[in-house]
Amino acid sequence: MTIIESSTTPAVDRSELEARVKAMYQEVAETPDADFHFEMGRELAERLGYDPAGLDRIPTAAIDSFAGVGHFLDLASIRPGERVLDLGSGAGMDSFLAALATGPEGQVLGLDMTDAQRYKAQRLAEEAGIRNVEFHAGHIESPPFADGSVDVVISNGVINLSADKPRVFAEAARVLRPGGRLALADIVTETPLPKKVSGNATLWAACIGGASQVDDYRAAIEAAGFAVQTLREHPEYRFLTDSARGASETYGVRSISLLAIRR
Repeated sequence: MTIIESSTTPAVDRSELEARVKAMYQEVAETPDADFHFEMGRELAERLGYDPAGLDRIPTAAIDSFAGVGHFLDLASIRPGERVLDLGSGAGMDSFLAALATGPEGQVLGLDMTDAQRYKAQRLAEEAGIRNVEFHAGHIESPPFADGSVDVVISNGVINLSADKPRVFAEAARVLRPGGRLALADIVTETPLPKKVSGNATLWAACIGGASQVDDYRAAIEAAGFAVQTLREHPEYRFLTDSARGASETYGVRSISLLAIRR
């Protein structure tokens, strides 16, 4: 058993956490119509602010398995020819939209540890003839890419699942060129979570137990070498189950999106 604990990371059995996250997001990929703690699909995406015209241009099955928590692509301002890394790319919806923005001269690298998600995304890319995106196996704490090799790092509802968030942000800074952009959406809390919640791997996999207090989350980003430019809330995001809604009300669990620049 491996326990990860630090001043910014509650104790959690990391191997159990990874197994539960993989199991849940395998189900997200394979049976998106199943019942989850969170919403999914196109209706959610449009309510969060995604452009319907853009969604019409990417594979529908990727949108069906969309389990993001916010919209940030307007903050990312991806330009033609840029190289983009999507941390926790899932079934590929954000990666495909980023591929539209960066164009044929650019490249999008999706990174995900769940085989079912990655295989689905790669299959959809091949079927749709999307050639400027590729999906890699790996963990967001150790992306297998060179220093300063990307222009933009994006992520949606994934970093809260990590038991080592400072390392995730440090690695994002490492792979970004100076002046590169980190644009993400994630779940945070108003007040710190008690150990009975933060030590529960099941609640982590449901995007609740691993949520950081918002000021601590921002501080971890800045400590990694970023300057936070914009931080906004997404009140339109909501959890579905009574237990998840109860935690949200008790601890101020909410969705944010932000833009940070690598110094």
